[in-house]
This record gives sequence, structure tokens and C-alpha cells, in this order.
Amino acid sequence: MADIITTNAQGVLNVSNNPIIPFIEGDGTGVDIWPAAQLVMDTAAKKNGKTIAWKEVLAGEKAFKETGSWLPDETVETFRTHLIGIKGPLTTPIGGGMRSLNVALRQILDLYVCLRPVRWFQGVPSPVRHPEWVDMVIFRENTEDVYVGMEVEANTPEAEKLRSYLHDTFGWDIRESAGIGIKPISKFGCERLLRAAFKYTLDHDRKSVTLVHKGNVQKYTEGYFMKLGYQLVRDEYSDNFIGWDDCGGDPGDKILVKDAIADIALQQVLLRPKEYDVIATTNLNGDYMSDALAAQVGGIGIAPGANINYTTGHGIFEATHGTAPKYAGQDKVNPGSVLLSGVLMFEHLGWQDAADDIIRAMEATIADKIVTYDFARLMDGATEVKCSEFGAAIAERL
Repeated sequence: MADIITTNAQGVLNVSNNPIIPFIEGDGTGVDIWPAAQLVMDTAAKKNGKTIAWKEVLAGEKAFKETGSWLPDETVETFRTHLIGIKGPLTTPIGGGMRSLNVALRQILDLYVCLRPVRWFQGVPSPVRHPEWVDMVIFRENTEDVYVGMEVEANTPEAEKLRSYLHDTFGWDIRESAGIGIKPISKFGCERLLRAAFKYTLDHDRKSVTLVHKGNVQKYTEGYFMKLGYQLVRDEYSDNFIGWDDCGGDPGDKILVKDAIADIALQQVLLRPKEYDVIATTNLNGDYMSDALAAQVGGIGIAPGANINYTTGHGIFEATHGTAPKYAGQDKVNPGSVLLSGVLMFEHLGWQDAADDIIRAMEATIADKIVTYDFARLMDGATEVKCSEFGAAIAERL
């Protein structure tokens, strides 16, 4: 009998060998990539004595067509009660104040960590000379920064009222006809993200943490994030970590915590990727950095993503790319992003053996040059296969 995943007071998951896991197929190419990824996940689970009772829930275009809502309350409640879920790409309708469905789920369920590991698979085409040097894990704060959507539209009474208030109260001269946004960065939001990054670093035997920020300009938001990181190291993590300024760059037997200005970091992950390991950063910086790093290892077509609340145990694992509607139903695109997000989900469930099996099988498939069109066009001697055939080839190697 299938069971709902539960959690204890410390946020530790209680997972049976037959859990119920909600999924959203996804818009556009979701109809192709989800079945391919599901096949592999089911095969890996079965190999390790487990089964998954999949429960479909609706969001995006499919939800709107069937229910009249882009994000039905029932879907949110199912994710809330079942704790863990996985999803394909979702469309965000353009215009009219409709926020991203992905952002909405993160904020409603308080999924404060966006976890984006970035690594290269042998044989995957890359625009850089040494993609094998890229092995980083990004901890992106998921609930604050400009993503909260606290904005007023230009040329509206609300914008004029806020512009006048800021002038009268702070002496800030903001041009007329300006849209204005608010960028909150809180101690609470930063510290829980940073604690998650530090714990991950310890648990996975990583070598350093880099705080990426734009504090040279945004001193009281981005700079605050950096200062809180170093202070947290001194106050709570000094047994295992040490800040750059406290060790002169030589951490000894401790894990080094350093910082980098965001624009410099984006350059250095290209030129000196070996110097970066775990990256902790604010929401917008993390958005840019995640996709920039993914480009070095094959693109967001195989970039996994997880949105996690380590306190409550909630997690939604997701394809990080768009819906690519022009390819929908063609059985063409790479299912790697949602599949590798499934690997992250298995790791979160404690199913490490099944997760490792998928990685090995995917590596073997790519090494045999059996790939979808995005890789085949860049690989000499590759065999181009359909999305479903790529999934089947991975499952076969399990």
C-alpha cells in the first residue's frame, strides 16, 4: 500500500518503500520529457526494491484548460500535505500581473532554498575547454530579493505616491515615469539559506563556500547578506569553517568561507572554476549564475533544480528550462533536466543508491554517444535518438 511521506519535528522525512509522490507533467515539451524521465526513475526505484505511486496534479496550461485556474488550490494543498513533488516546465502567461507559477509555488510553500548542482557528464558538448573542472553547487535564496514582486508600475498613482514618499522621507530623487521595486533582504531569510549551505558543505565533504553578492553597490541588502554569512561562521560554525579575513586565505584544517562580487564571480567561474565549490547567494544573482554555469556543462536542458524547505521537509524538484512549445509532442527534446531533478529528489528521500544508479546509467548512455538532437548535432559519431528512446536507453543500462 502506498504511503504519504511524513516528517518529524526536525524536518527529517519518513519515507516508505512505496511513497505517494505528486507530479506535474508540465506544459509544452512536458508531454515528452515527463514519461521518459518517469520510466528511468521507476526502473531505478524498482532495482533498489522501491516503487513510487505517482499522483498527477495540475498547474499551467493544462490546469487552466481543465479548471480555469493556472494554479489550482488543490495542487498547492497536495504539495503541502505530501511534502515532496516533482514538476516539468510551466508556462507563465504574459501580461496582466500574473506572476511566475514557479515563483508562486516557492513562495506559497516557503521553499527557501533553490538548489542547483552543476557538473559535467563525460562526452557532453561544452563551449569551454575544461568543463570537467566545473563541479559546483549553488544555494540560491528563493523567497526574497526583487523576486517578491513588490513593484509599482510607472505612470500610475501608486508609483507617484511612492516616489513622493521616498523624496519627502529620504530625499531620494527618482525620475518621473519610473517603475519602482522593493528589494527586501532579511536576517532571517539569509541565515536559514546560509545554514543550509553550510550543512550541505559538511555533509557532502565539499571544500569551500563562496558568498556571491553585489555588496560593493547594494551595501545594505547584498552587503548585508555577505556580512551575515561571515558573522554566522564566527557565531555558529567556527569549529568547522573559517572566514577569509580571519585566516588570511589559509584555512588550515577548516573549510574556507570567502566572498566574491557577483560580476567578478561570473567571470571567474569561467576562468578559474576550480576555485569555486559551494556557492551561496541571493535570489537574482543565483538566477543568473545557475544558467551561466549550466551553459558550461551542456545547457539547461540537463540542469536539475530543487526547491526545498529544510525545516518543514517540503521539496519540489523541477525542470529548469522553459516549455519550448514548438517542440511539444515531437518526442525530440532532452529529458535530462527533469530526470536529474528526480535524482535530487531521490537523494532528498534518502534513496542514494537509486540516485547513483541513474547517474551511472546516464553517463554510460552519453559515453555510448546515444543522445538527443541537442547533443547529437555537436558530437562526432553520435546516434541521435528520440526523447523516449534516450530515456529507454538509460533505463536499459540500469
